[in-house]
Amino acid sequence: MELIESLGQHPSAIKILVTVGIFFLIVVGRRVAVRTFDTSGLPPERRNRFLVQSRNAAIVLFLAATVVLWAEQLQTVALSLAALGAAFVIATKELILCLSGTFLRVSARSFRLGDRIEVNGTRGDVIDIGPLTTTLLEVGPEPSIHKLTGRMVVLPNSLFLTSPVVNETFTEQFVLHTTRIELDADTPWREAETMLLEAANEVCGSYVEKAQKNMERVGHKHGLEPPDVTPKVWVSTRNPELGLILRYPAPMRGRGQVEQSILRAYLDYRDATRAKTGATQPEA
Repeated sequence: MELIESLGQHPSAIKILVTVGIFFLIVVGRRVAVRTFDTSGLPPERRNRFLVQSRNAAIVLFLAATVVLWAEQLQTVALSLAALGAAFVIATKELILCLSGTFLRVSARSFRLGDRIEVNGTRGDVIDIGPLTTTLLEVGPEPSIHKLTGRMVVLPNSLFLTSPVVNETFTEQFVLHTTRIELDADTPWREAETMLLEAANEVCGSYVEKAQKNMERVGHKHGLEPPDVTPKVWVSTRNPELGLILRYPAPMRGRGQVEQSILRAYLDYRDATRAKTGATQPEA
């Protein structure tokens, strides 16, 4: 009686005994069934099939009985595991996002070491790629400036999931660069266009053919139509301003220097034209 009263105060102990009893009954029942089947004189194929089926049925029956018997405890364990999993995900959220960003970068092949990229407003040359971070040597600080600032920027790879990655070195050795020239109200735009094209051809003429071959190679590699790299000018209107946009080829690492050379040559042409015009005007 004391043993029964003691067990009554510990429901888990009763469930353990019942589980053991169920296991014992299933094992004994299967052995009896196997012995009975062995004495039936049936073919070996049917005997082997019965052994496999009876074993699987015994396992399923024991698991079903255990789940029913321990349903409350299993539910508590499941809730605990779910809470633990949620806490783990929250605690490692940034780590998971960084690893996901790394997977996205690798699968998309968006950039590699040495490329110049822009992510979330930060531009620079890639000097290190890790599973969690990407390290850049900053370029700028303005979009029109292409010189290293001397600062190192470490980006979490999670940025690749939420921000577009601009790869400025997709065309490898040469890039197509654009520069905008604002015109004064009294400046003839056709004359300015001619001077701007002359300046671009003077600076870029030595490598235009090489740049065109580079674009053709990249286009063939990626299945794209290669662009014409010859310097071209587009007229841009931003009321009340009028401007010219020059597109020209430039070495990937020398865009800033080429841009400055073109601007200086254009200003020299403009000043020379104005000086000539002023010298030929009759005195009042």
